[in-house]
Amino acid sequence: MLSYTDLKKGVLFVYEGQPYEVIESSFLRMQQRKAVVQTKIRNLVSGKILDRNWQASDEFEEAEVERKEALFIYKKSVRSTEGGEECWFHEIGNPKERFSLASEVIGEQAQFLKPNTTVNTVLFNGKVIKVSLPIKMDFEVIEAPPGVRGNTAQGGTKTVVIEGGATVQAPLFINQGDVIRINTETGEYVERVEKA
Repeated sequence: MLSYTDLKKGVLFVYEGQPYEVIESSFLRMQQRKAVVQTKIRNLVSGKILDRNWQASDEFEEAEVERKEALFIYKKSVRSTEGGEECWFHEIGNPKERFSLASEVIGEQAQFLKPNTTVNTVLFNGKVIKVSLPIKMDFEVIEAPPGVRGNTAQGGTKTVVIEGGATVQAPLFINQGDVIRINTETGEYVERVEKA
């Protein structure tokens, strides 16, 4: 069992029969009151994010999960009332074992998925509930407006479109055709890998 002080970023636990991941966690102690832990948690099945406060009397069951590697194949738009995209994967070494996840379940990282990327999956009760991308990935710049020098005391930035359609902020010297490295957790530019 986990206590409320164990709820740190990245911890997986079971709450109301569903697996959750802690996204943010902070310890709060107000005058004349018991200490609480404020958390932002994501339901790993539905993708919903909740804000919850926990007290010392709360206990949690640690989520029994299995981790496996998988290969991302492609994205497919879903025709339904919600819209969205399905992301398709297969097990490493077993292309017949395919599965899909809604991009909402994967979260912000779904925009950085590109074919033939190896990802880590988390399984809960035999079902894939979470996908983690490599922290840093390289992407080709598809669209980049010309860098305009102007009122910049330090280096300025501009919005560029990378393969897969995601938009990121990059320095003014980045041009179409360059290959840049992106931090998939924050969506931030890291460095230029290859010049066009």
